[in-house]
Amino acid sequence: MTKIKQCGPSLAVSVIPIVLLLTALVAIIILEGADAINSYSSVALLGAAGVALLLAHVFGGLSRGQLLKGLKTSATQTLPAVPLLALIGLVATTWMLSGLVPTFIHYGLQLLNPTFFLVITCLVCAFVSVLTGSSWTTIATMGVAFIGIGTAMGYSAGWVAGAIISGAYFGDKISPLSDTTVVASSSVGVELFTHIKYMLVTTIPSLIIALIVFTVAGAMSTHSVVNADPGLHATLSQTFNITPWLFVIPVLTITLIVLRVKTLIVLAVSVLMGLAAMFLVQPQITSGLDIAHALWSDTIFNTPNAAFNDLASTSGFMGILPTIELVLSAMIFGAVLIGTGMISTISGAFVRCLRRRTGIVGATVASGLGLNACTADQYLSIIVGANIYRDVYRRSSLEPRLLSRTLEDSVSVTSVLIPWNSCGVTQSAVLGVSTLVYMPYCVFNWLSPLMSLAIAALGFRIFRHPSQQAAETA
Repeated sequence: MTKIKQCGPSLAVSVIPIVLLLTALVAIIILEGADAINSYSSVALLGAAGVALLLAHVFGGLSRGQLLKGLKTSATQTLPAVPLLALIGLVATTWMLSGLVPTFIHYGLQLLNPTFFLVITCLVCAFVSVLTGSSWTTIATMGVAFIGIGTAMGYSAGWVAGAIISGAYFGDKISPLSDTTVVASSSVGVELFTHIKYMLVTTIPSLIIALIVFTVAGAMSTHSVVNADPGLHATLSQTFNITPWLFVIPVLTITLIVLRVKTLIVLAVSVLMGLAAMFLVQPQITSGLDIAHALWSDTIFNTPNAAFNDLASTSGFMGILPTIELVLSAMIFGAVLIGTGMISTISGAFVRCLRRRTGIVGATVASGLGLNACTADQYLSIIVGANIYRDVYRRSSLEPRLLSRTLEDSVSVTSVLIPWNSCGVTQSAVLGVSTLVYMPYCVFNWLSPLMSLAIAALGFRIFRHPSQQAAETA
């Protein structure tokens, strides 16, 4: 990474753009509601970047060379996410329209058992979320089905929602199709699959503990036998050709990942396999479908079953554009903070206070939770956190993958636990369960940041690189 020397802004001046950004986002939430954060995030980022430029010009002797260095650094870290995000939108579309996700859901629903309902719910939601890369889609489809079934069995809505959300956010966190996973890895400059593999150190133990808790809770609960939603089953079978042969697609995709094929190639091959399966397995859908339009824009199913419509309808490339817009706006914001030396000033202050590994990780976790509460948006929290702590980890000779993992542990999975965060607002409305009601039962979500702290304290698979620190300070 190019080392950019600080040219003057004091710490008091350097924090002003970040404070203004957070203040603007909080004001948007208060005045317009949490949903409005998606519409105004890019404007807030660009406005904060403009303020940073003005302050640097007045107080720090801003130079064009510094800005160009900052833009190069920020673009190198951020731009690789754009083609990945574009392909993710296409993978989600082709895997859905090929019948792969409906087939997986069809077989998953057949595994329902009253005693093991909670643990099966968590596992099914986890698998569906890994396949789709979206916790929101999983909760809006499988979650809606499971919440009704679980309450009919006698489970409290909080327990069922906790199992749904735990599984959905596990998949969202480690899926290479997840936009938050791509944003976290690219914001720090870590290769996507390196980031995912390193996250398993904290994610797998958290999931295992969550599954144990849900198993014990199911065994101790009173419940009755109930069948899965027959309407969803019937609509799935009537609309798609359900066949286990479609599982060849994720098997081959996983094989490519294990063979360390480049991420772009893996995703491109996944799109092609999904596209081929659309024609081979689902001719009744492709015969009346404009394929180019389906890949570019939305495909909406209108059936009497609302849960199926939410599941099967896709948004194509256009659905991922708002995330790409946010990533590019964040790139500009990061470029200005880097180029003006403000990030260097802020991270330098943190470095003076944070020397020990556990303290640095603990500060990152606390900041992630704080940013989640202030910005009400997981993407912004990841991006701002990456900009603040990137140099702290580098100067302390801690690996970038530790930062990207800690951000995911403290931001991605906790956003749904905050009532005014966009994730908390959405999932509470979709499931019909208050955020404060399901929060204690989202075992995986609140356990993830605690596990991150525990692993940091133990130092397991956390390495320092003195040679890197020497090179950076030379």
